[in-house]
Amino acid sequence: MEKKHQTLKELPISERPYEKCEKSGVEALSDAELLAVVLRSGTKDLTVVDLSKQILSMNPFYEGLLGICHTSREELQKIPGIGKVKAMQILCIAELSKRLAQAKVEDKISFHDPSSIADYYMEQMRHLNREEMILIFFNGKNKVIKELKVSVGTVNQTVASPRELFLEALRCEAVSVLMIHNHPSGDPTPSRQDILTTKRMKEAGEFLGIPLCDHIIIGDRTYISFREEHMI
Repeated sequence: MEKKHQTLKELPISERPYEKCEKSGVEALSDAELLAVVLRSGTKDLTVVDLSKQILSMNPFYEGLLGICHTSREELQKIPGIGKVKAMQILCIAELSKRLAQAKVEDKISFHDPSSIADYYMEQMRHLNREEMILIFFNGKNKVIKELKVSVGTVNQTVASPRELFLEALRCEAVSVLMIHNHPSGDPTPSRQDILTTKRMKEAGEFLGIPLCDHIIIGDRTYISFREEHMI
């Protein structure tokens, strides 16, 4: 049987991502070729580019590079040819992409503008497989004192109470607070529990003199602001 090409150097010159990149620029590489440059070698049955294509098609719900953001190290290591090191390299690519997207808007974020806040946290939160909540505390000049992840919930429900949230707000001497959480389904429409939690937070904040300025729910490239929807 003809031996399969395992490494980038063993591929025909016309199929080598390095040479293609040098000739035509990195933009000319496909997603699989970009990933192949990182992985460097395939298996006895798959070229490194074919292995990369397999990785990019492993998630049934998210295609291509987006699927990496929804894949665990354990899932990656089930693929023949992907050990612990390669799995961590792949996950680092996903994390870099999230941080690059966040860095683009970091200097432009305005905590007066819900769309600006949603843009900043979108890549960080829209890929999560569980609901997570972030609490942001502000001082009297509307500057951020602290950002705190306060809960990790199930697939469709966070676990948070006004008591634990406002205890932290009092410790920080915050004068206002902002809630952000994600919906793994991608639909940011508030659930009944979201509405009840926001109501309880608003009432507790008013009682303590630390108002809840907004509650933003992050979906998949979309969001809902309770303040914009006049629900707070």
